[in-house]
Amino acid sequence: MAGPRPAVWLSNRYAAQQGHGLAQQTCLCELTRVLQAKLWRARDQLLTFVDWPGRVEATNNACERDLRPAVIQRKVTNGYRAMCAAQGEADVRTVVATACLAPNTSVFGTILTTVTA
Repeated sequence: MAGPRPAVWLSNRYAAQQGHGLAQQTCLCELTRVLQAKLWRARDQLLTFVDWPGRVEATNNACERDLRPAVIQRKVTNGYRAMCAAQGEADVRTVVATACLAPNTSVFGTILTTVTA
């Protein structure tokens, strides 16, 4: 770290977030330990696209595109008053998205089959 070094170092992130870091510097050891713990917990989920080339994308752009219509609908209608309405909307969107994945399948036929099952 460049610049003048204060005589007192803060060892926790909370003190630095409260503005005490203006006169004192925060030790980066704790931040490094927190990041290392998060990476260790997620180690099985990281770099999954390397294990499954062509089947798993390196980015989540497709997921973001799939979520966008639901987010727009929620913002336009100011959300749902009842949890069951939100769950019903999610269920319908799930069935429609799954139907779009299968070749030669109509969305209406899939919904009809799901409802009558």
